[in-house]
Amino acid sequence: MRRTRTVALSAAAIVATIALAACGSSNNNSSDNSTPAAGSTTATISGSITVLAAASLTDTFNQLGKNFEAAHPGAKVTFSYGGSDTLAAQIVQGAPVDVFASASPATMKTVTDAGDGSGTPQIFVKNQLVIAVPPGNPKHIASLKDLTDPKLKVVVCAPTVPCGAAATKAEKAAGLTLKPVSEAQDVKSALTPVEIGEADAALVYRTDAKAASGKVDGVEFPESAGAINTYPIVALKGSKNPTTAQAFVTYIESPEALAILTAAGFQAP
Repeated sequence: MRRTRTVALSAAAIVATIALAACGSSNNNSSDNSTPAAGSTTATISGSITVLAAASLTDTFNQLGKNFEAAHPGAKVTFSYGGSDTLAAQIVQGAPVDVFASASPATMKTVTDAGDGSGTPQIFVKNQLVIAVPPGNPKHIASLKDLTDPKLKVVVCAPTVPCGAAATKAEKAAGLTLKPVSEAQDVKSALTPVEIGEADAALVYRTDAKAASGKVDGVEFPESAGAINTYPIVALKGSKNPTTAQAFVTYIESPEALAILTAAGFQAP
């Protein structure tokens, strides 16, 4: 496997990407469960918003977006997922975005330091690493140290993205250094090689291993407790629909949304 490289996108390319994404509905990958958005009214919440969110939020945010739209029939949420560092760079470069949900305060700081946040970002969940292995754990991997075996094909996230930064912290806590065959630019890309049998293990979030149940098993390891990532969310100053953007942020911070997120394996903030 080749190591993946981050590609800086121009603002024009980002605009085109989001425009194409807007042609599809956020409902396509969402469940039918529907929950009213907290602290808002259908009379004022309408129009389209674009949300950039960490790849690890894909499944839950698809569902939450459908819930939000069901509570506000005049509203539409379009999502774009990826590595938090890449998403933050897109926002700073001027992408037309309404809400940002990051997998770490460090990547959120990139946005707020540029003056692009509207209000103070709020932590809405936490996430923890596990070792993803093929079903049944054929290589009998039981610890982070086991991943130093040179015979194993191990994938991690690149250090610049939150799941990679967490992996680096876990390695330091264990006093070891992994030699992965690939460094992915987001957690979904790190998990895929294990799912399709091209890697023996990957360091991913607990939520991603749980979402891929049946395709991978998750092996807990103690060092991950010192490398928990917190997820902040904020509406953006450049939003063309600030009322709906803030209503979506409020919903993500609500007890109803937290129940869905924790059921998926996230931890309460």
